[in-house]
Amino acid sequence: MRKLLFVGISVLAYVLVAGTIDLGNLYNYANQTVPAYIAKDNTGANAITDAGATLGRVLFYDKKLSANGTVSCASCHQQKFAFGDSLRLSVGLTGGLTGRHSMRLINSRFATETRFFWDERATSLEDQTTRPIQDHVEMGFSGTNGDPAIDSLIRKLEAVEYYQTLFTQVYGSSVITEDKIQKALAQFIRSIQSFDSKFDAGRAQVANDAAPFPNFTADENAGKLLFLNPPNQGGAGCQGCHRAPEFDIDPNSKNNGVIGVAGDSTLTDLTNTRAPSLRDLFNPNGTLNGPLMHTGNFNSIDLVIQHYNQVPQNPNNTNLDPRVSGPGGNLQLTQQEKDQLVAFLKTLSGNDVYTNVKWSTPFDVSGDLTLIYPVSVQNELTPELFNLYPNPASITTNVELATGNYQVQVINSLGQTEQELFTGCSLKLDISTLNRGGYWVKVTDLNKQSQQVKRLRVE
Repeated sequence: MRKLLFVGISVLAYVLVAGTIDLGNLYNYANQTVPAYIAKDNTGANAITDAGATLGRVLFYDKKLSANGTVSCASCHQQKFAFGDSLRLSVGLTGGLTGRHSMRLINSRFATETRFFWDERATSLEDQTTRPIQDHVEMGFSGTNGDPAIDSLIRKLEAVEYYQTLFTQVYGSSVITEDKIQKALAQFIRSIQSFDSKFDAGRAQVANDAAPFPNFTADENAGKLLFLNPPNQGGAGCQGCHRAPEFDIDPNSKNNGVIGVAGDSTLTDLTNTRAPSLRDLFNPNGTLNGPLMHTGNFNSIDLVIQHYNQVPQNPNNTNLDPRVSGPGGNLQLTQQEKDQLVAFLKTLSGNDVYTNVKWSTPFDVSGDLTLIYPVSVQNELTPELFNLYPNPASITTNVELATGNYQVQVINSLGQTEQELFTGCSLKLDISTLNRGGYWVKVTDLNKQSQQVKRLRVE
């Protein structure tokens, strides 16, 4: 059951509880602070708005986006793991496993790489967002193997009251399309940013990435130089593919020497060339947010560094990146240097992204969501001013009033007045021209200066 909570007399005061979105006071997604040294941004034409990212947040966490209502995008991309998964492979709607490890979604906006998935099959973040939804194993709206198609999902969402309001708020219409879903999800994902790490605190105090950071330990500064410098200058060459300060992947990267297929060691896969940002590899407590590489076979950062220290030279790997072959694939790092590199990588983790409510689920523990509308109302314990019936309705609805002097308003989900009438008695409202969805009928007793609002569902 969805319910609106109000307190106060003649003054709007909301009691915000779990499972609510205040449409009149949205979280700040559009104008978040980004450090001046961050230069990359792949937003393009789909600019982040507070309303768009809010809709994306609801879509991201809503299990209705899976065919059997058991999983959401957030099932595989969990906030507590930097929007990745602690499992090697993620579990789909019927217990099947994904083909590759689920990437962390931290700072997806701050990269020049515009392709997504390990094999870069998605041409943009927008393109990526609905592919898991249309995957038979992941969310089940594939249109194959007996699955419903995405058109079935769209019809399903159009019947949900909160989506009628949210899509109208963003797009001016409750009509849902795949393109609208993609844009809203991409806005929310691009809003997920992490710039409160020890690295950021140090970078803000110096002129460039290579300068010694005053807040770093000697080992952390040494690890930073190992990361930034190429092998021919005594470094590990990590910067060649994972470019500071965003730590995004170079779009020209090729395979990194991991050619296995998750779940089947007899197969090879040379197409995996993408990687997420190296930011927030670790939780604030210093533990990995999940296994690494597309196979998820690396359960420690030490294994990853050892892999790059001496990259396997497999003659079957015809797509191996030259930066990890030859001298670059045989670094001969000492144990101290490996430890220093790990110490530096741990400075890239922030804190806020793991707990900030604006990136958390908007649903309560029962899976319900309440939208709080920007409409001034009377305390719900005040005497009834009017009755409203039938409700839901599609052509007309009755406003039953005692004899008096009243203002009657029909208000849409954006707080805009659709109809305004003045009457001294009961009346019949013509609602045949209203789009289906949720509205408010607000009655003001002009003699007593009191008012009351009731929900009206137009079908």
